[in-house]
Amino acid sequence: MEKQYDVIIVGGSYAGLSAAMALGRSLRKTLIIDGGEPCNRQTPHSHNFITHDGNTPKAISLQAKEQVSKYDTVSFLQGIAVSATKLNDGFEVKTAAGEAFSAKKILFATGIKDQMPAIDGFAACWGITAIHCPYCHGYEVRHEKTGVITNGDLGYEYTKLINNWTKELTLFTNGKSTLTPEQTEKLAKHNISIVEKEIAAFDHTNGYINQVLFKDGSAMPMKAVYSKLPFVQHCDIPMQLGCALNEQGYLSVDNFYKTTVPGVFAAGDNINMMRSVALAVSAGNLAGAFINKELVDETF
Repeated sequence: MEKQYDVIIVGGSYAGLSAAMALGRSLRKTLIIDGGEPCNRQTPHSHNFITHDGNTPKAISLQAKEQVSKYDTVSFLQGIAVSATKLNDGFEVKTAAGEAFSAKKILFATGIKDQMPAIDGFAACWGITAIHCPYCHGYEVRHEKTGVITNGDLGYEYTKLINNWTKELTLFTNGKSTLTPEQTEKLAKHNISIVEKEIAAFDHTNGYINQVLFKDGSAMPMKAVYSKLPFVQHCDIPMQLGCALNEQGYLSVDNFYKTTVPGVFAAGDNINMMRSVALAVSAGNLAGAFINKELVDETF
């Protein structure tokens, strides 16, 4: 396998594959390094992506990889990137297998890693009936008995949003409510109950929630639960290189998907909270074009 490329893309899911297509079509020698574990791997269907609505995430990814593979300018490596070093004329990336590759530019399309709460069964339901985005999954659980697990201002705003999809809605603060009296009163006017009991577990069948079980031994029937989880960057190499994070913990990029380190770009779930396949594809496509433009400007 060749060792020198124009661009190395770390992460071969939707943003990475989209960027690879743009770069491959721009005649840039591109290497995708990917470990093969996207964050939505147990999600049964992807939605709100025109032409792919209802397809499985895996089917979309496989079709994308098949199409990108047709470009002889793009190469794939199954593996985990573990480090990157700045060189005089680019970067060197090393993998867990001990291989080393160099490129003029790097794109991190590495996503984020959700931090699961201490609720038995939550992880098994995540992406199936424990969900994060009403635009991605809300239609499929419309009008069902639904919960929102969060608190305070975020809990109020998130619950207000989800109320658009169902009127059978409960806010689980999972402990003492920190909503203001005004927020509590407004939710009550919309018949949204607030449950402060601590959650112990989800009673579920293969990721499909039946009941929310509480630490006091009681239970509530439920079909879906929304939650916004804390997260960490899936890959720490950008931070090793000195890339800055914003206040929310995402990689800081400008309008051209450039990080704070020259030559290093980022796209996808690792740069913003709007987690969707369609937006990841869009970001990757633009990042690929901007990387090619930077390479053109540097050599013309």
